Amino acid sequence: MSGPLAGVRVVELAGIGPGPFTAMMLADMGADVVRVDRPDGVDPERFGTPHPDLLNRGRRSIAVDLKHPAGRNVVLGLVGRSDVLLEGFRPGVTERLGLGPDDCLAVNPRLVYGRMTGWGQDGPHAGYAGHDIDYVALTGALWATGRPDSPPVPPMNLVGDFGGGGMLLAFGVVCALLNVAGGGTGQVIDAAMVDGASVLSTMILGLRQLGRWRDERGANLLDGGAPFYDTYECADGRYLAVGALEPQFYAELVRRTGFEAPEAAADRLDPAGWPAARQAWARLFRSRTRDEWAALLEHSDACVAPVLDWREAPRHPHLAARRTFVEYSGVTQPAPAPRFSATPGAIRRPPPHAGEHTDEILRELGLDADALRGDGAVA
Repeated sequence: MSGPLAGVRVVELAGIGPGPFTAMMLADMGADVVRVDRPDGVDPERFGTPHPDLLNRGRRSIAVDLKHPAGRNVVLGLVGRSDVLLEGFRPGVTERLGLGPDDCLAVNPRLVYGRMTGWGQDGPHAGYAGHDIDYVALTGALWATGRPDSPPVPPMNLVGDFGGGGMLLAFGVVCALLNVAGGGTGQVIDAAMVDGASVLSTMILGLRQLGRWRDERGANLLDGGAPFYDTYECADGRYLAVGALEPQFYAELVRRTGFEAPEAAADRLDPAGWPAARQAWARLFRSRTRDEWAALLEHSDACVAPVLDWREAPRHPHLAARRTFVEYSGVTQPAPAPRFSATPGAIRRPPPHAGEHTDEILRELGLDADALRGDGAVA
């Protein structure tokens, strides 16, 4: 094993979305992650072939009935020899299972107990269900995303689930591990997507305080309001992304394209002239195909890039040169990030099927797999 987190052991109570993303990030960086799956998902005939869920890459799986007393003890045995536990249940669920923070910290006082939820561990909404779109809606981030005359547009689930959720928890885990390494005790991390999405919005709120951000959608420099920071359809129906914010980059864009600003848009920073400028830019970009524009503008400071689809992205020369996407176990997927010069991360295992490593992990704990399986505690 290598990577900056080599030697760190993690127990992941299986969930969906942001929790597995946190576990994937830690595994990519060298942590030994054991995923605790439900017994009803076990299919031994699939063992030895990669599971299609890429979020589960890099770890081993043990199938345990968390409601069975012996199953609970298996997990506590894992906790006793681990550094981190990750869970993404509603508040109170692990406590009822006997695997809450108090139970686990009693077994391992140095444990970092990471909790991933949408609403957080407390507050009026804490006990209710929700999804990324709901958490982002409460923070203001959803309101600000979209065109001015259209409803707010969900930013997929990147802002809540993954940026404000999984990545926030991964950051919290590493911070807590550093504290333990410095002599501190174990502790609980309450990672809530409403908190994370709010933190991601800090710059925008700062611009509002400075009077440089209007509350209307599509009326600002970075939300598609400015004609020099937007996407445009080209002659072939594909799109180009333009991000020429600074004057020197805008000048380069104008020089290379031959753009002639209409009289009403002489001052590029005056919002009153943006509609006229946008129409003129739209006409110009429709005169060539996306790739013709890309060939002219990509290798310059014009801040323009082609809008690629999922199939095109891995083949782009820049991403290919950096190996931003890699092929592992026959599947093209994002490479671990960020990059380290001395302790690089890597994909070390394909995504496991539920329970694929149950016997192996139980042997490491010195437990009898046949007895536990016969008792129904594991599968």
